[in-house]
Amino acid sequence: MAWCAGRDAEVVNHKERLRAAIEGRPVDRPPVSLWRHNFLREWSADDLADETLLLYRQFDWDLVKVNPRWSYLPEVWGNRYQPSDRQRFQRLIHAVVTEPGDLDTIEPGDRHHPALVEQLDAVEAVVAAVGDEVDVIHTVFSPLAVLGLLVGEVGGRTIEFIEANPSGAQKALLAIRETVADHVEDALARGAAGTFYAPLPWTSLDLCPADFYAQYGRPHDLFLLERMAEAPVRVLHICGDNIGAARFDDYPINVASWDDQGRGNPPMGALAGQSGRAVMAGVPHRRIHRLELDEVAGCVHDAVGELEAGFILAGGCAVGAEVSVEHLRAVRDVVEAW
Repeated sequence: MAWCAGRDAEVVNHKERLRAAIEGRPVDRPPVSLWRHNFLREWSADDLADETLLLYRQFDWDLVKVNPRWSYLPEVWGNRYQPSDRQRFQRLIHAVVTEPGDLDTIEPGDRHHPALVEQLDAVEAVVAAVGDEVDVIHTVFSPLAVLGLLVGEVGGRTIEFIEANPSGAQKALLAIRETVADHVEDALARGAAGTFYAPLPWTSLDLCPADFYAQYGRPHDLFLLERMAEAPVRVLHICGDNIGAARFDDYPINVASWDDQGRGNPPMGALAGQSGRAVMAGVPHRRIHRLELDEVAGCVHDAVGELEAGFILAGGCAVGAEVSVEHLRAVRDVVEAW
């Protein structure tokens, strides 16, 4: 595919390229970014910031997503985890919600909890290191996602608990919402350009019925996203297979992120046309490690299709912790040759 959308566009740095793409304006080349977990370096602000900056400097991404351990928010309410000693997710060793009645005990968390301050310190360190050349966004999880983490399961048992104690569930969701709102405010004050808002796989219709999500997910999503409305980069990550993407078309965001190659999910061109906002996808994060290096470019071009503006090239979620440097470089090289 020949890139013709904006070869003559004047782009000085990564930030200008990204924001032009978000607004659907011509860019000199598509912006690109990937992120991954390093499970050994997610447990302190210094390690998380250093790992984030290492990847940015190595691959010169157009967007920096600070990719925290997924357990940092449930830790605020007392969940405990065993950090991994190898590249795999941490293990839950204590959940604070073990029966429906426990939902009544969830109160707003302390915005100065060490797990939250640690994330803020990491964001601030990354922002200070990159200056004005690139946007840095912070990752936050939705209230329903956090509640599921407090139980220890997306779907299944969490849905049973909520249906058994709906008033307690709504009280808990409001408390979590207040805490997340405070944390987002603090992240923006520390210099984040916006958020990567992640409901986790609650957005998969395979795990959560649409009517359940409409009652327990959507109202809290909208409250929080409206609180972020002035941030220049507002990403919604619609996670999982069979996402029913049209449900989120009216969300107040300017970038939709999802696995465009997941089962039952729309391709990039379809979601871009349907939602009327920038889209972020195109890299097959689940199988990139299995591709031959010379297959990466063709796979990406096939995903992008006829789109010529309004997209950011990225994975449908985090790439694997042990994806080779060569595969990450192959993705970065795609846009240089576009």
